[in-house]
Amino acid sequence: MEWILGVAIGIGLAAACGFRIFLPPLVLSIAAIAGHLPLTPGFQWVATWPALTAFAVATALEVAAYYVPWLDNLLDTAATPIAVVAGVLISASTMTDVSPFLKWTLAVIAGGGAAGLVQVLTVKTRLLSTAFTGGLANWIVATAETAASSVLSILVVLIPVLAIALLLVFLAFASWRVARKRTA
Repeated sequence: MEWILGVAIGIGLAAACGFRIFLPPLVLSIAAIAGHLPLTPGFQWVATWPALTAFAVATALEVAAYYVPWLDNLLDTAATPIAVVAGVLISASTMTDVSPFLKWTLAVIAGGGAAGLVQVLTVKTRLLSTAFTGGLANWIVATAETAASSVLSILVVLIPVLAIALLLVFLAFASWRVARKRTA
């Protein structure tokens, strides 16, 4: 049963990587250093002070960069494949007591898929914001994405079942909205 929570936490953190790439690893690092979250072999480096410092600096730079009007859209282009890779790695890091084949299969399909899906939805949101407001409202999108990544990352570490349920509701709603726009 413990491995199921590890998988759920990994997928939830991977999805949060779709909003912000470095914030979920920062939360993971804090939780691992605090002893709240075990990491799989090969990922113990995440629970070190140098890793925590690197994730904190990277998070601060990433969050700040999304408030620069022309840079936010450029970052979205680069962030999409990076978010998928981050989703795969972060989900694999939490899947303890799972065979390597199952761990990496779940990490690639579920972790990378969750990060990629959320990232694509955020890119579309930013493009719509840019198209309709000339980029003037992009700071609102950036703030919402940072808040979503923070809340989802913290919730998934503290209350994984609730966080996964909220994530599924969000993804279902977003998918419904996209499908509705295509038929309209």
